[in-house]
This record gives sequence, C-alpha cells and structure tokens, in this order.
Amino acid sequence: MSAVWIENEPITREQGLRIERETHKLEKRLCRLVGQAIGDYGMIEPGDKVMVCLSGGKDSYGLLDILLKLQRRAPVGFDLVAVNLDQKQPGFPAHVLPDYLRGLGVPFHIEEQDTYSIVKDKIPEGKTMCSLCSRLRRGILYRVASELGATKIALGHHRDDALQTFFLNMFFGGKLKGMPPKLQSDDGRHVVIRPLAYVPEQDLVRWAAHRQFPIIPCTLCGSQENLQRKQVGAMLREWERKHPGRLDNMARAMQNVVPSHLGDGTLHDFRHLTATGVADAGGDKAFDPDDFLPAAGALPGLQVVKL
Repeated sequence: MSAVWIENEPITREQGLRIERETHKLEKRLCRLVGQAIGDYGMIEPGDKVMVCLSGGKDSYGLLDILLKLQRRAPVGFDLVAVNLDQKQPGFPAHVLPDYLRGLGVPFHIEEQDTYSIVKDKIPEGKTMCSLCSRLRRGILYRVASELGATKIALGHHRDDALQTFFLNMFFGGKLKGMPPKLQSDDGRHVVIRPLAYVPEQDLVRWAAHRQFPIIPCTLCGSQENLQRKQVGAMLREWERKHPGRLDNMARAMQNVVPSHLGDGTLHDFRHLTATGVADAGGDKAFDPDDFLPAAGALPGLQVVKL
C-alpha cells in the first residue's frame, strides 16, 4: 500500500516512515533518560520489587511502559507491580485499568478507598482539594507497599513537575525546594523514586498519543483551573516556547547547587567566614562578567541542541 491512515487523514508511505523513525527516536530517548536517572541516583537495585503507582494519567502509564521495556534489557533483575488507588470518584471507570493491566500481563493490585467523600466533606466548595487528597493517597500507598513487600515506590513525576514544584516553593513558600528523584518516605519505611526525573512532559504527551493509553481524567480536581501549579506550569511552557532549552538548563541547575553563593547559613558557615590568604577558585566573582550562554538565536550560527 502507498498510504496509511492517521486520524482519518491519509498520509504517504514516506510520511509514515518518517513518523516511524521519529517514534523510534522518542522511545530510545525515553529509555535513555529513565535509565540515566535510575543509574545516577541508584533508584533500582538487584532484587527490588518496584511498586509503580498508576493513576490512569499519561505520566504513570508512560512510567510503567518504560520500566517494562527496561526490565527486559536491564543488567539487574527486578520485579514490577502496578498499584492503583480507586478513590470512588463518581463516574470513575473501574474496569479500565484492570483490563489494561491484564492485557499487559503485569501483576497489579487495585486498592479501593473512598477518599473522594472525605475530601468533599473536609474541603469547602471552591477550595483546592489537591493537598488533602495527596496526603490521603500517600498514606494509603505506603501501607499497600508494606503489604505487597515492595522495596521501592515509583511515582510518575517528570522534569516539568519538579520545576513547577521548585517555583511554587520559591514563589509561595519562601524555600528552594523541589521534587527529589529519590527520597525516604514520610513514615521512614520506604524509598520513593521518580524515574521520569529527566523526562520532559512533552515527550510523555507524544508517547501517550503513540501508545494510545486509556487515559482516565481526574474528575475530583481536574476542573480547578486556577490552581497555582497550573499557572506556574503555563509560565514554564511559555518560557520554553520563547527560549527553547531553558527548562533543560533549569533542571541542570537543580543538580549544580553552590551553597556558598546562596544565603543558607545551615549549609555554609557565613558567620565564621574569614580571609585565609589562600586563593579560592570558587570565591567571590560577583564583579566578573557573566559567562552565560546567549539565548537561542542571539548569535548567528548558535544552535541549542535539545535531547
């Protein structure tokens, strides 16, 4: 055949081959970025049982999908179990995830807890529900992880989620704090990992469309359009649109912290700082010219390469 159909529109064989090549490149990039994050932070170790928290959104679907690919080719053996928390939201299609996971042949557990009624009862109409909902989910998932014998809890937060959290904490919390790729759980009994820490959200959007995941929208909070997180997300997307590569640079900055050039006295002893008479390559360069790269397009021939 000389043509195929996509979204009711015919495309040529050449266009189909190009789409196939781009999709293959996307898959390789996703696997590389997730594998790199796992290796950089020691997220998965031999014999681990990784509990993948599956919400029904594109990110958690993508996380499970990529971990399954890596599981088949990883140099270490580890197990996966998918877990979904059915929060009893009205209209929630309870059959979608079990049907999908059975089709994959993935071990899974559906935990049914009516957190929806609790949130609706405790949070006044019009107020943000995410904080309480998140706390309830977290406690339940920690308990389930213990019951299943999981050694790691994998969440589907990606690079853009981490940057949004960083700016939310800076703008509204007065803290330089983000979403770490790996951390100890609140109860001290679990290790939580974020294998998508290096993955841009747009790549997950494209992958979800390619894989045709059966997306389940969050009807509990999805209509809260004025959430600060959504506003910060829109700001970041606008920055990336105007200055391609900016989000990559900001994500790298979170891995290159210089405490002596900030202001936290608990991380650097400013109070007892004295002149030692010994030159310090990392000392005060406040009056030196900036050595930042110019913005994309500022110089002829300058090209920003996006991974």
